[in-house]
Amino acid sequence: MNAEDAGSGRGGPWTSPEIDTSVSHSARIWDYWLGGRENYSVDRELGDQIEKTLPDIVTQARAVRAFLGRVVRFLAGEAGIRQFLDIGTGLPTVDNTHEVAQRVAPASRIVYVDNDPLVLAHARALLTSTPEGATEYVHADMHEPEVILDAARGTLDLSRPVAITMLGVLWHVIDDEKAHWIIDRLLDGVPSGSHLAIAHPTIEVTGEKMVAAIEQWNRFGTPPGRHRSPAGLAAFFSRLELVEPGVVTAPLWRPGPSPFGEPEPTDQYVGVGRKP
Repeated sequence: MNAEDAGSGRGGPWTSPEIDTSVSHSARIWDYWLGGRENYSVDRELGDQIEKTLPDIVTQARAVRAFLGRVVRFLAGEAGIRQFLDIGTGLPTVDNTHEVAQRVAPASRIVYVDNDPLVLAHARALLTSTPEGATEYVHADMHEPEVILDAARGTLDLSRPVAITMLGVLWHVIDDEKAHWIIDRLLDGVPSGSHLAIAHPTIEVTGEKMVAAIEQWNRFGTPPGRHRSPAGLAAFFSRLELVEPGVVTAPLWRPGPSPFGEPEPTDQYVGVGRKP
């Protein structure tokens, strides 16, 4: 069932008068690029337009999704993290954070954060947990980190390490000072041993094609976004110990074995840091 069906009265709990179907939204366009069905015609139209400008955008979206799986397995496994704060959740799809984490450690506790009403409605219906763990959804804006942390305390013990994931969301914070302030406030609220994972667009691989795609997004999509350099992304980890291999293109962050050789780089760069 497409999102239009949900809004027509035939849908389930995600039908909401707060969902503006006349304006495209990041979470729904991302869902479209990942092959999901919870998007509207306005999202698909802009998604197609951007793909014409930047033909590998679907590859980029899937590279970030694959990174989510690898980084959560690392955090729940090698790093021993049992609490996750996923900011900028997006629409639920296959292998969400709680599913990956709880396969490694069934007692993992996850709090999802997003501000899209459609994400809120689907999260209520779809984000379940193992009996040993817990999963909660917070409808909040990343520009209000204190609100997020206060709400997370209902599920997470913030005196123990937390993994904060911000995949594909910081590019919507246009001002560098504001972006650093958000990260600092979040890191101030979690203890030593906590981790931060970020995925962010650059122009390292496709150059002017990515620049044009972001300009197109900012004309027709919401919320607006920007690219940053790998050095700009690395600066977000200035308080942290960068986990190897550092800030790299998403496919090259701890890739698994493949019979097809080294994966191709994309403009989505990622990094993971540990709070000392």
